[in-house]
Amino acid sequence: MKKIYILIIAALGMVILPACNDLLDIEPQFAQDAESYFNTPEDYEQALIGAYDLLQTSYMTLWIGEIASDNSIAGGESVNDTQALHEIDAMSHNAVNGLLRDVLRFNYAGITRVNFIFENKDVLEFERKQGILAEAAFLRAYYYLELVKVFGDVPLVVDRRLGIDGVTSIGRTPAAEVYAQIEADLIAAAEVLDWTDAVKGRVTKGAALGLLGRAYLYQDKFDEAANVLERVINEGPYSTITIASSGDYNDLFRVAQEGNSESVFEIQYIGSEGGGYDCFVCLEGNLAVGFHGIRQYSGPVYSDGNSYNLPTKDLYDFFDPSDPRRDGTVLDLDAFIAAQPDADNITYAVGGGGHTGYYNNKYLKRQDELGLGDNDLTTPVNHRVLRYPDILLMAAEANNRKVSPNDGLASTYLNEVRSRVGMGEINSSGTELTSAIWAERRLEMSGEGLRFFDLVRTGQAANEIEGFVTGKHEVFPIPQVEIDLAGGNWQQNPNYNN
Repeated sequence: MKKIYILIIAALGMVILPACNDLLDIEPQFAQDAESYFNTPEDYEQALIGAYDLLQTSYMTLWIGEIASDNSIAGGESVNDTQALHEIDAMSHNAVNGLLRDVLRFNYAGITRVNFIFENKDVLEFERKQGILAEAAFLRAYYYLELVKVFGDVPLVVDRRLGIDGVTSIGRTPAAEVYAQIEADLIAAAEVLDWTDAVKGRVTKGAALGLLGRAYLYQDKFDEAANVLERVINEGPYSTITIASSGDYNDLFRVAQEGNSESVFEIQYIGSEGGGYDCFVCLEGNLAVGFHGIRQYSGPVYSDGNSYNLPTKDLYDFFDPSDPRRDGTVLDLDAFIAAQPDADNITYAVGGGGHTGYYNNKYLKRQDELGLGDNDLTTPVNHRVLRYPDILLMAAEANNRKVSPNDGLASTYLNEVRSRVGMGEINSSGTELTSAIWAERRLEMSGEGLRFFDLVRTGQAANEIEGFVTGKHEVFPIPQVEIDLAGGNWQQNPNYNN
């Protein structure tokens, strides 16, 4: 945790320095410190922007959610190219895993930036303060949900920053208490936020209620989930988009379709700033897209990349061939090449980290969406965190599984998702309907980082994931270096030896 604290202080230092486009008007570096920062409403706004900034590390749990599941393999140049992903793919990960440490560090950095705002919430009164606090509460809930779904019990720190001395005295908080804080933050945020915001990327009431519904679902609180998700459906400004082809479905994830009627919350990325491999958390572009790209590809439409997170044949075959979501979700590269008029001139390379022939078509590098500099790191494609079809499917499951099931309403929500892509209605009930909803979640949400966590929370993981050990792999190990930095005060998750 000492390293976490140092990272947070460094990050906060960048946030609280005033930004100015006029190079002659820049204040001296470190002119303000954290203890005397909040003096104007603009200071709160800048601190909030800093709290948003850590959202850009969402690629980490996107990868975990796909690669740890039956949806994809790690891929890459070799098994030593991002070894952490290959360990997670093989279910051989332990407490020494760089990606898992980054998940812990960067989400706590986001939490600390939020807590910095709440710690100083009474310093100044101004018109937009409640809105800022509501957005900050959403962000804290988001970061804690990322942590609790990966690690289970995690230290819960609220409304204060944690000093170096404090990390050795605070223990891991039971997951139920962490979820209670997530719920409280999202409820508070939803009470203040509006359904829409003129500023692109700001969280809204729909985002808060949608994330709250997901948090309830992860805890099997189906009645509560149904209530809040139905508010999003009945009161929110969202609607489904009719899909006539795989291209139409894939277009939903393109830059040109950002903020469409199915979008509830997106993490914003831009391609106008360069970046380097020495600081992934410093990037403003979506590195997942470039890393998913086709290795050494030369041809139309797509652009070269690193061939990470490659969908499996099992996923491709799970789709009905007539479902436009199959090819919209999974690119069959050889089939695509064969259909081109100049197929003989199109080339690509196979990485030594595994090859399936398939690529994540939702987040795949394209020639008309390249960023500046090293475009593997600067793609401007947003990460769709919450989509309206996800809201409908979560509401369908919640209604089907609540104490007094409403299978009629559950079927209505399920079939709204299916009918928009031209797939036939499903008329079933009870556990048969439950299975149909779970299957539809895979069809609709694959490639978006939810599959592993869906399998775990529904008890299907041991049957669907090769190498999954019940009683161990439901959560990931706490990084050993953080246990050591906390003075050995944190107990490791069960059945992880190091």
